[in-house]
Amino acid sequence: MAPVWHVIHTRPRCEKKLAAYCASERIDSSLPLYRSVKRYRGKQVVFLKPLFPNYVFVQLSGFTQHVALQQNSHVARILPVPDQSEFERQLNDILRALESDVKVRLAPLIGVGMRVKIRSGPLRGMDGWVEHRSGMVDVLLRLDFIGQAAVVQVAADALEPI
Repeated sequence: MAPVWHVIHTRPRCEKKLAAYCASERIDSSLPLYRSVKRYRGKQVVFLKPLFPNYVFVQLSGFTQHVALQQNSHVARILPVPDQSEFERQLNDILRALESDVKVRLAPLIGVGMRVKIRSGPLRGMDGWVEHRSGMVDVLLRLDFIGQAAVVQVAADALEPI
């Protein structure tokens, strides 16, 4: 049987433990990690953090491996992947980006109709609703006051979902 991709939803902060378990059981797994640098008392410390918190990607080649993972205490759910080739292509693209010198981070999903807070710039601290989104950079934001709306253009990276 050819290996089939599955997405494992882990219990909180168990991604690395599950990846280590998979390695010990010879289950092919992928845990995309990015470098996070923190300063403590003048020292620079580098951490490797999961790019997708609470998720590990595995290739299962049989029922035995599936059962072994279901019984693992670090696993919350096993999710099937409907489009194997598309998933593998996207995962390989992300892994390739992580191996390069490009800064990779998890992007918040900000879409039309979402309530957001502006976290930087002259409008910092204001709440609003995403009215329209064009491309990766600009978001048109509706700010309601006195029963009216004003539309402002704000960079998507200056917004955080509420």
